Amino acid sequence: MDNFYEILRDGILLCRLVNDIKEGSVKKINETSLAFKCMENINAFLEAAKSLGVPPQETFQTVDLWERQNLNSVVICLQSLGRKAGNYGKPSIGPKEADKNVRNFTEEQLRAGQGVISLQYGSNKGANQSGINFGNTRHM
Repeated sequence: MDNFYEILRDGILLCRLVNDIKEGSVKKINETSLAFKCMENINAFLEAAKSLGVPPQETFQTVDLWERQNLNSVVICLQSLGRKAGNYGKPSIGPKEADKNVRNFTEEQLRAGQGVISLQYGSNKGANQSGINFGNTRHM
């Protein structure tokens, strides 16, 4: 994790990554090692990642990377960005995102479903005590 942190902490590589996915996502990349410029790079990456479709719950706070507080959230953000890269003609990383599968039922179908007893309610043909002979003598 030390190497991971050292490579990403200035935000330059992150900004280049986003620009490779979609050209011009980050307008200006600060190449200096000043703390506030590095944090600007990280923040620019986060804004670009959100604009590419990374959900807010899968991003991280700037201090998570800069102060090395939560590097796992950085990995989650990079994985999410890797899934979104396929939308921009780049190879995606990780599993394919699930597509929405909306189902529309008519009122008649909904009413018909109310009369059906689901197996979730249980069955009276399940396990019972028939065939148990605990305490009986053994018949041969």
